[in-house]
Amino acid sequence: MPIAWKNDSIEPDTLSSNVESESIVKSSRLRGLWRHPDFLKMWGGQTVSLFGSQVSLLAIPLTAVLVLNATALQMGILTALGTLPTLLFGLFAGVWVDRLHRSPILIVADAGRFLLLCLIPLSAVTGILHIGILYVLTFLVGILTIFFNVAYRSYLPSLIEREQLIEGNSKLELSQSVSEIVGPGLAGTLVQILTAPVAILIDAFSFLVSALSLAWIHTPEQRPESDTKQKGMLREIAEGLRFVFGKPILRALTSSFATLTLFNSVLEAVFILYLTRALGITPVVLGIIFAISSIGFLLGALLAGWLTHRIGIGITLLLTPLVIGGSDLLIPLAGQAPLLAIPLIGLAQLLFGLARPVFSINQVSLRQALTPERLQGRMNASVSFVVFGIPAIGALLGGVLGQDIGLQKTLIIAAAGEILACLWIFFSPVRRLREELKAG
Repeated sequence: MPIAWKNDSIEPDTLSSNVESESIVKSSRLRGLWRHPDFLKMWGGQTVSLFGSQVSLLAIPLTAVLVLNATALQMGILTALGTLPTLLFGLFAGVWVDRLHRSPILIVADAGRFLLLCLIPLSAVTGILHIGILYVLTFLVGILTIFFNVAYRSYLPSLIEREQLIEGNSKLELSQSVSEIVGPGLAGTLVQILTAPVAILIDAFSFLVSALSLAWIHTPEQRPESDTKQKGMLREIAEGLRFVFGKPILRALTSSFATLTLFNSVLEAVFILYLTRALGITPVVLGIIFAISSIGFLLGALLAGWLTHRIGIGITLLLTPLVIGGSDLLIPLAGQAPLLAIPLIGLAQLLFGLARPVFSINQVSLRQALTPERLQGRMNASVSFVVFGIPAIGALLGGVLGQDIGLQKTLIIAAAGEILACLWIFFSPVRRLREELKAG
């Protein structure tokens, strides 16, 4: 049954104020962001920061293990403290991001992380570093990171035009993908040469570079008109959640994203176990398989804008969960064809790598484009909060299913669940979005 746009989507006046005709699907026709100096400053600084963060991702745990002789329990606490701020402060960060100018939040968060991370090698050199200090610094860095991430997603729509969001998010996703490919090897080399605590300085200075790049931006930022201070923090948090789940398009995007995340977490919980035990794949081949996935991520980030322009943002968001789930179905099928197992797994990883960033870039860009400036922070914080706990639930579910019904059946369930994520898009106005936007 056709879904009436006016009854089921964002109100016409809200839509017209946020999305121009044919917006967010025509970036390739317009002047590119390569000619946008302020975006290039932000992109360059964030790219450096992403590479630096890959160093800390390895160096901080290694500092705990190699320097402080941390126990398994202490490592678990350290990992939890790095992610706990999202759960504790994520929704509050969204309110503050909507109350204040976002650029200063970004700069302060980067500068703060620079100073905090510098304390780790300083403490190590002076001989006072212990696990308690690492706990505190990791937790504080996590708080600043959640504020940065919420402000960062909310700042982009005020820096570039709405019709350039897919191009902008594609470039940022490209940097993320490259850092995840090159970063771990670079981090390992730096830790080997410099020691883990000293290598953390690389990440510290990458935050300083990012802060200086953001401070160098000249595009004026208009603080959105908001009565948050009069309404109160909790009421503003509730407004953000109501906005995300009260608008059919945003509700469908968030639900589809959450469903994909849940079932992909189920798959990841047993993926390596299945490849190594059931298929007998060696670590060397496993590394090649992950490299193929990384190539897919790069290609997906590069092709997202082109694909969206060709078939429309609605159809793109409808098809990508099908590709993700369909490619992951090849993984359990590989067990039925031993001679083709490795090619099938490689193909699955390539297709998954292609589709996942395309979905991510488009859903983020659409959420940004359809959200008023005054709600950008709370919208991004609400989505992050909702999705935050899902990987842990999915991993636990995957482990239980793998133990009870077997690895192959668990993988089939996970892939089927990923495919079902497209239903949120199908039964919403999202799938017809390109035509409706053209109609104005």
